[in-house]
Amino acid sequence: MNRLIGTSRKVPKPTLGEAIATTDSRVEAVEVKIRKYDAELARYKEQMKKMRDGPGKNAIKAKAMQVLKQRKLYETQRDQLQQQSFNMEQAIFTTENLRNVATTVDAMQTANKEMKRQYKNIDIDQLEKVQDEMEDLMEQANDIQEALGRSYGLPEDIDEEELEAELDALGDELDFEEEAEPSYLQESEFPELNAELADLELEANAIEKGADAPVKNTA
Repeated sequence: MNRLIGTSRKVPKPTLGEAIATTDSRVEAVEVKIRKYDAELARYKEQMKKMRDGPGKNAIKAKAMQVLKQRKLYETQRDQLQQQSFNMEQAIFTTENLRNVATTVDAMQTANKEMKRQYKNIDIDQLEKVQDEMEDLMEQANDIQEALGRSYGLPEDIDEEELEAELDALGDELDFEEEAEPSYLQESEFPELNAELADLELEANAIEKGADAPVKNTA
């Protein structure tokens, strides 16, 4: 029914991006015409170089002047279209910046609400109380360590310098010789005697432990 009556449908308005594309295409069309006029002016200028002064040269010059005027008009139109395109691009850029700012503000507001909600769950007085208790516990732990590391049976009036002097004096007198090895374990010129002594040593150890005496080595 609407088709028969002729009711027109609403046409959506063009976006800035579409308007910029349309304007840029018009700029390209104008530049094509300007290049055409440039070529025509170059041809007229070449003809004028080869001609002598007179009516013929004046006629060519008049045509060149007319083409130059038309070229100027198209250049003005091109500059205006380029300025319009630039203004629309600036409008898009500003719009995008405003959207980014709005997004940033929303994110900041959400973060502030979350921070306020979290801070409500924190009791500053309770936090300070916990810190004080922890400090007291650390001091008690240090006292316990000092008590465990206390020395007993030592006089309190010992002079450290006197101890150091006494230690230096004893340094040359102390003899740290190793304990001598039993004679029966040392090397001997009589291996059979050494074997017999070793068997006797094993027998004596077994008797002390209440075990049977080992069989003597008769080798």
